[in-house]
Amino acid sequence: MARYAALPPGEFAQICERIDAGDPTRADLKAATKHLAALLVAKAPGASVEVRIPPFAAVQVIQGSRHTRGTPPAVVEMDAPTWIALGRGRLAWADATVRASGERSDLSPLLPLDEA
Repeated sequence: MARYAALPPGEFAQICERIDAGDPTRADLKAATKHLAALLVAKAPGASVEVRIPPFAAVQVIQGSRHTRGTPPAVVEMDAPTWIALGRGRLAWADATVRASGERSDLSPLLPLDEA
């Protein structure tokens, strides 16, 4: 699993402005996805749930049993715009199109990650 670092607040705010204007670049989506993935890892460290946001990020989070090979016991997968909207509090978990399976795959208690 790759490790991601949160962006400086000003840089993330500029990316969010372009996203909100409806004109994000692929680089904006990638940067925002990785930023929010880093915030999730910081908020819910662990390795029992794998969160996948293809093609930009995949992280393991939430305390519990750790998997080392193959498909983890819990997987959450969504596209980048959905992840960014969830992470920013612009979309509720119940309204999102997310593929989630396994124990602890409901991330709603952890969202939003950033109020930007």
